Amino acid sequence: MKIDPDSSKDLSAQIAAAIRDAIISGKLPVDERLPSETELSEQFEVSRSTVREALKRLAAQSLIRTQRGATGGAFVNRLRFEDAYGQQITTSTLLLSMNSVSFRTACEARYALERACAPLAAERRTADHLATMRAEAHRQAQPGLTDEAFCASDVAFHRALVDAAANPVLSYQLAGAVEAMQPLMNMITFSARDRATIIDLHTQIANALDQHDAETADALLVQLSDYTQSLAESVFAARAAQKADVT
Repeated sequence: MKIDPDSSKDLSAQIAAAIRDAIISGKLPVDERLPSETELSEQFEVSRSTVREALKRLAAQSLIRTQRGATGGAFVNRLRFEDAYGQQITTSTLLLSMNSVSFRTACEARYALERACAPLAAERRTADHLATMRAEAHRQAQPGLTDEAFCASDVAFHRALVDAAANPVLSYQLAGAVEAMQPLMNMITFSARDRATIIDLHTQIANALDQHDAETADALLVQLSDYTQSLAESVFAARAAQKADVT
């Protein structure tokens, strides 16, 4: 593992990248104990504080874990998909909020990814997945349910659909789509949508998965996507008209 001391890039970032590359390549296998801070500082010819900062970066990415005691130190972590969901959601949320991604682009990506799960979900869904989806549809129909609670239930419904595919790679990829893009779409369309329409589509989707009917589930997701797009267009049109009236 090497760094370039003449590079303008922060030394701790370089060290973190070098160790990360060693982990990814398998040179540092899972559960392997990293050299001590003193050993790393000598190897990279930097201060221990610089090494400590590099290790903090790796820990923040869940690539290493630290243990105390005589047999302690920093160890290569066994990263699980579930542990990475939070980072995926955060990254997706930041990308959407900072890069002016259009509603249409977000909606198109979100439903295209979820539709990829539909055939697998129709085949692999369990009673628990179906129970969760039906419970959320029932919750959404409750009188007096706040917009915030309805949005949270909407996310939970689609999270259950994705999880029903029983594919951890898809679940990881869709963590950002469902839990970052879906709240964004809810925030824009909540004032215009008809809850009954969404609840009916949710109920039909759950029924289709119950019957192992992937084709119908896919068609219903297309309907939900089209409905969401039309809601957004009406909201944006209303905002534009309101702005024109003000000016």
